[in-house]
Amino acid sequence: MADFKIGAYICKGCGIEDRLDVNQLTQTATRDGKAAIGKDHEFLCNAEGVKMIQDDIDNEGVNRVVIAACSRRAKTDAFSFDGVTISRANLREGVIWIRPDEDEHQETTQEMADDYVRMACAEAKSSTPPAASGEQEVNRRIMVVGGGIAGMTSAIEAAKTGYEVELVEKSGALGGVAAELYKRTPKRNGLAGPADNDTADLIAAVEGSDKITVHLNASLTKTDGAPGRFSAEIATESGSSTTVSVGAIVQATGFKPYDMSQLPEFAPDNADVVDQLTFEKMVKANDGAIKKADGSDAKNVVFVQCAGQRSDKEGHLPYCSGHCCTTSIKQAQYVKAAGGDATVIFDDLRTPGATGEDFYRSGQEAGVAFSKGAVSGVAAGGNGLEVSYNDKILNEDTAINADIVVLATGMVPNSGPNPYLITELGEAREKDNKELMAQIEAEIAIQPESILNLGYRQGTDLPILRDGFNDSHFICFPYETRRTGIYASGPLRRPMDIVQTVEDATGATMKAIQACENAGLGRAAHPRSGDLSFPSFRREGCTQCKRCTVECPFGAINEDEEGYPQYNEARCRRCGTCMGACPVRVISFENYSIETVGQQIKNVDIPDEFDEKPRILMLACENDAYPALDMAGMTKQTYSPWVRIVPVRCLGSVSTIWITDALNSGFDGIILAGCQKGENYQCHFVRGSEMAHMRMSKIDDTLSQLNLEKERVSTLEVAITDIQRLPEEINKMEKTIEEIGMSPFKF
Repeated sequence: MADFKIGAYICKGCGIEDRLDVNQLTQTATRDGKAAIGKDHEFLCNAEGVKMIQDDIDNEGVNRVVIAACSRRAKTDAFSFDGVTISRANLREGVIWIRPDEDEHQETTQEMADDYVRMACAEAKSSTPPAASGEQEVNRRIMVVGGGIAGMTSAIEAAKTGYEVELVEKSGALGGVAAELYKRTPKRNGLAGPADNDTADLIAAVEGSDKITVHLNASLTKTDGAPGRFSAEIATESGSSTTVSVGAIVQATGFKPYDMSQLPEFAPDNADVVDQLTFEKMVKANDGAIKKADGSDAKNVVFVQCAGQRSDKEGHLPYCSGHCCTTSIKQAQYVKAAGGDATVIFDDLRTPGATGEDFYRSGQEAGVAFSKGAVSGVAAGGNGLEVSYNDKILNEDTAINADIVVLATGMVPNSGPNPYLITELGEAREKDNKELMAQIEAEIAIQPESILNLGYRQGTDLPILRDGFNDSHFICFPYETRRTGIYASGPLRRPMDIVQTVEDATGATMKAIQACENAGLGRAAHPRSGDLSFPSFRREGCTQCKRCTVECPFGAINEDEEGYPQYNEARCRRCGTCMGACPVRVISFENYSIETVGQQIKNVDIPDEFDEKPRILMLACENDAYPALDMAGMTKQTYSPWVRIVPVRCLGSVSTIWITDALNSGFDGIILAGCQKGENYQCHFVRGSEMAHMRMSKIDDTLSQLNLEKERVSTLEVAITDIQRLPEEINKMEKTIEEIGMSPFKF
C-alpha cells in the first residue's frame, strides 16, 4: 500500500462537544488510529473548518482524511477533497442523537464515539484515493430506438442540448401509434374536449433537425460495448448497413394493443367489435364520421372498459394500462359530435393527469352516458349487438344495444425477448429437469425478435419484469435499467398516456446524457453517481470460478481468453456484488474492500466477558438501512449502546469472511440490514439483497462449527422508512444476547 498520512478532524458543533470528550476523541485518533494529525473545530463544515483541512492536504501531506462529525450522508459538498480518501465517523446521528442525555449513559456513549473514530481511521489506512482511468472521451451521440412519441421526444430533447442522435425506426414512417390518432387527449384545459393531433409537428421538428439522423425501415443487428463507447450496427430493408458509435441508448419501442381474440365472450370475430386503436383509425379514415363495418352510420356505440385487463384470469393483463379511460371518453365525444349516443361501461374510471378530471367533465357535458357495471358478454342481437352487464348501481343484470362495441383492451409493451429465459433454461439443464426445460423451450419459441441484439452474456435485450415491461424500478432507480447506459422510456417502461410519455422520454434522455458525461470521466451511474472507484482483482489468487461473472446484476464482467474476469468499467455500478461473491477474496475497490471493512470490524474495542458489555455488529446497506438509522437519530429514537454500525454499498457486497472474523473477534451478535428482495424488490442493485440472503442462509453451518447459536446472526429486509423498526431490531438482538449469553470467543 502506498504511504499514507491520516488527518483526523473532530467537530464540536451540533451538540457533540456537550455530550462527548472531544480531547479524548482526538487522542483516540492519534494513539489508536495512528493519525498523524488530530484537530478539532467548533464547526468543521463551515468555511474556516474546511480550509483547515484543505491546508493540511496542501501543506502537510495529508492524503487520508477522517471526519468525525455528522453522518457520511450529510455535508457531502463541504467535505469533498480531491486526491484523498475520506472516512466518516458518525458522532451526531449515530451516537449523541440515539443515546439518552443522562450521566449514567455517558461512559457507554463515549465508548461508541471512540470506536467509531478508531473504525474510521482503520478504514482510512486501508483505502486508496480512487482516480479516473482515463480510458474514454465523452461521446455526445445518443441512439434512440423507436420513432413514436417517446422516441421522437428523446431525439428532440437530446438535440436541444447539442447532442447528436441516431434515430432508428423499423417502419417506413415516424409517429408510431400517435400518428394514427384522429385527435388526442388535451395537454391543457380538459374542459375543451379532444385536442387536435399535433404528432405531425413533432415529426417535422425531428426531420428538420441537423442533429438528428433518421433511419427508417431499419433495425439493430448488433449492439456491443458500454456507456461512452457503444457500437451499433444498423441495417435497412434495402440490405445496406452502417455502424455508429454512441455514448448511450434510449429504447422507446412503444406498445401494441392486447389481442382481443383472447376474449371470446366479447365476440371478437364480429366486425363491429373493435379495440380502441382500430376505432381511432376508423374515425380518422372517415374524417370524424362513425361508420359500421358495412359502411352504414353507427348511432349507438358502447365502450367496454378493462376488457382483458386488471384481471387475474390466465392470459389477461393484471395491470391498468393508464390511458384507456381517457381514450374512451375522447372517443365517446367523437360519437356525440357525429350525432350518435355513447355509453361507457366501467368498473373504476381512472383519468390520471392534471387535465383528467376536467376531461371527464367535458364528456359528461357532451352527453356521454357513464354506467358503472361489469360486462359479461357481447353477442349479435336485433339489428346490431347486445352488451350484457351487471349494473353495479342498481345491482341487477341488464343489457344494452349497440351498433359498435369498443373494447378497452390495454397495452402490451414491445419489449423484445426475455433474456432471462436462456439463463433459466441453462439452470434447468444443469438440474436435468426435463419438464421445466420443455416449458421454457416452449416459451422461448414464441418470444418476439430481438430489438437491441446486445452482445452481452446475459442476453440480447433488456431484462423484463413479470408483466413484460422493461425493468426500471420506480423507487430505486427510475429510468435506469439493468444494462448501464441503456434506458427504457414510454409505454415500454410502464403503461402511460401521451403526456406522461413525453415527460418520461425527457427524463430518460437526461439520464442518457448523464451516462455519456459520467462515462467520459470514468464515473459510475446511479445510485453511486460520480463514484470513481472501480473493482480490480488479484490475478494470481483467482480460481476462475466465474461467480463474479454470473452474479453481477449489470453484465459488467466477462471472461478473457484464459477464463479470468474481464471488467467493463463503464457498465459497472460499483455495488461490490462481485466482491461479496468471490470465495477467495481477490476482488476489491480502491476505497472499499475486504480489508477496509475487515479492519473496521477488527478495530472495535471488545470488552471481556466480565465487563458485561456485549458488542453487536450491524452491516447496513447505505441506500435504505443506513438512511433509516440516520432518520432514527434525527427523530431521537434510542437504541443499544453495544451496536457498532458499518455502512456497506450493498448487502450483496458482504463477504462471509466479515461474519467469521467478527465472531472470532468476540462480537456477540451480527445484524445484516439490506433492502427488500423478491418480486417487489427495493434493492438499488437489483439482486444484491437476495444474493446476500442466499449466502447467509449457509452461515448456520459456520455457526455450528464454531459451537455458536444461530440466533447470533440475523438478516433483515428493511425499507428507508423503518426508522422505528431498525432500533427495535437492534434492541431485540441485545435481548437475545442477554438470553443466550455472550460469545465464548471473548478475549
